[in-house]
Amino acid sequence: MKYFLTSSPSVAMDGAINPANGFLDRLRHALGQHPLHALFVTTYPDDVPWSEHCSVCMCQAFEEVGFQFASYELLDRRTAPRVEELMRRCDFLILGGGHVPSQNAFLHDLDMPRLIKRFNGVVLGISAGSMNCARIVYAQPEEPGEALDANYARFLPGLGLTEVQILPHYHLCKEMQVDGFKVYDDIAMPDSRLRQSRFYVFPDGTYLLGEGGTETIYGEFLLIENGVMRRVAGDGQHMQLPFV
Repeated sequence: MKYFLTSSPSVAMDGAINPANGFLDRLRHALGQHPLHALFVTTYPDDVPWSEHCSVCMCQAFEEVGFQFASYELLDRRTAPRVEELMRRCDFLILGGGHVPSQNAFLHDLDMPRLIKRFNGVVLGISAGSMNCARIVYAQPEEPGEALDANYARFLPGLGLTEVQILPHYHLCKEMQVDGFKVYDDIAMPDSRLRQSRFYVFPDGTYLLGEGGTETIYGEFLLIENGVMRRVAGDGQHMQLPFV
């Protein structure tokens, strides 16, 4: 298995695939030239129009840069009973973005932590999909009420592909607030003291590539740990994990 964990594979919100930091070239190399059997896993399994919209947009974006699909299917509540069959056929698994706990719950409904252990293709994580690939997922409060809810679970069991806990969309989120709290200064930085956590903050265009037991981050990223955020690498750079 190889996995590409992105903040977003697209340029802004227009759907075009972002080639920054060699992403497109490395993804092409990992997938090869044959027509692909892709499976798009939605974040909102019961919202059919939204799930179909996201799935179609991603399919079109990849087709526009030359990827060919022998099949491209959406995994939502309707197709969940066929998950084992769909996973056996799939060689390109796309984990969509959205609300982290919502997708996390669906992944566990699917028994995806077990199924993905047998998967030998390429995984593409998009935002929440990348976050849910961690063994322990940091589900940073993002919707109104979550930062104030004492029962909201900020740490969840994930798919276990990596130990890296990703926070996506840095440039879009750095001034964002939830329930009056700044998402980095007031939420993520204090939370990093819990469980001795280390959060990797990715702008769009940055991604983690895991293959053969090695993980490398390509592009700009920041690190939050011990209540402090620091910049580690700039755009165009890459860094193999672990590092000091």
